Amino acid sequence: RSAGRSAVCLFICARFESPRPQKANPAYGPVLITLTCLRMRLFLPAFIKDRKMGLNELIQRLVSYPQLYHPEAACQQIPSEYSATCVQSHSFTPTAVNSPLSTLLRIRPADFDYLKVIGKGSFGKVLLARHKESGQYYAVKVLQKKMVLKKKEQRHIMAERSVLLKNLQHPFLVGLHYSFQTTDKLYFVLDYVNGGELFCHLQRERVFLEPRARFYAAEIASALGYLHSLHIVYRDLKPENILLDSQGHIMLTDFGLCKEGLEPNGTTSTFCGTPEYLAPEVLQKQAYDCTVDWWCLGAVLYEMLYGLPPFYSRNTAEMYNNILHKVLVLKPNVSNAGRELLEGLLQKDHTQRLGAQGDFMELKCHAFFSPINWDDLMARKVPPPFIPSVVGPTDLRHFDPEFTHLPVTGSLCSHDSAMATNSMREAAAAFPGFSYGPSAGHAFV
Repeated sequence: RSAGRSAVCLFICARFESPRPQKANPAYGPVLITLTCLRMRLFLPAFIKDRKMGLNELIQRLVSYPQLYHPEAACQQIPSEYSATCVQSHSFTPTAVNSPLSTLLRIRPADFDYLKVIGKGSFGKVLLARHKESGQYYAVKVLQKKMVLKKKEQRHIMAERSVLLKNLQHPFLVGLHYSFQTTDKLYFVLDYVNGGELFCHLQRERVFLEPRARFYAAEIASALGYLHSLHIVYRDLKPENILLDSQGHIMLTDFGLCKEGLEPNGTTSTFCGTPEYLAPEVLQKQAYDCTVDWWCLGAVLYEMLYGLPPFYSRNTAEMYNNILHKVLVLKPNVSNAGRELLEGLLQKDHTQRLGAQGDFMELKCHAFFSPINWDDLMARKVPPPFIPSVVGPTDLRHFDPEFTHLPVTGSLCSHDSAMATNSMREAAAAFPGFSYGPSAGHAFV
């Protein structure tokens, strides 16, 4: 600690100073006094020899301290307010963002009971986990570092983590509570949402009535508008990434394709997304902006009202051609305001698309959303039109049995640190700054 370093610096100075008592000015911090040849001649040779031997002894004692090489040993010497942050060098190193070291809570894989696999992706699995001490339930996303490195997806993983941290400020975005890493794995500790994907509910019911579709579209638009205010483009809106919580509110998830740092009037050009929901400018590999998210919202709203995405075809090439060239067809079973909103969102020219000028504010003012009280919506006071049937956090009826039947153990097995290969050591160092924990006062609430 800085106080300890100051004491060592001043102690070394004192051993070479004259017998006169002197105090270093605290305003200048630790001061090392330079000994000139003239001053050294004032000392007797024997005295100088004795002082040099004393300094040598001090240095030998310092470097022999086990705390310099074994952080876990240092825990025993650090006052209690710091000990919660001490970690074992062979496990992980949690570091909070903008949070002093003394306020971090120690967190590691063994702090959780892992109950079920609830999802699976290219780099790992998502597990339902219960924190042993607090009893809180979380969705823990466990990624294999070697798979991330093999696909060269480190930047996307770090971008996802960055976006997840900001999501804690919004009621309709899945947020990050902790992230940490072991030698071979990355862990995201996320909000647990068990009301099912909008995709599954839509598959079962085919279409939603307009009031229900409006409610979901309003909460989605609110979440997208918040991301845009942070200069983030979501880029992957689809029913599979829209979850329902146990109360019936939506939660957006999966932020791996987000683009951060897109300033007003800025553009990007990466080709990414899901085929059915790609905007024309993305398909044409043109520069695009946050209006791609409003196109996606239009496609999702169309699907909620009509049962399929607007330009859907089983043939991907034909579907792409439809997105680029086919005229939008709107059947009359939707209100005039609803059809007008869809026409605005699914405008092929992104400069003329609804939201191109005023972003979220344009949508808020649209007639389709006139029944929505936006303040009440943000406060989650608007009663959801549908409440999923769940009886508790361990009710997994809305998760795919293909996932829940998978064994948990295979997702968590780690190699012994003593047997770590060079590639594992390389992976361990590939994600600096990944780990995160909130202040101790906000832990597990």
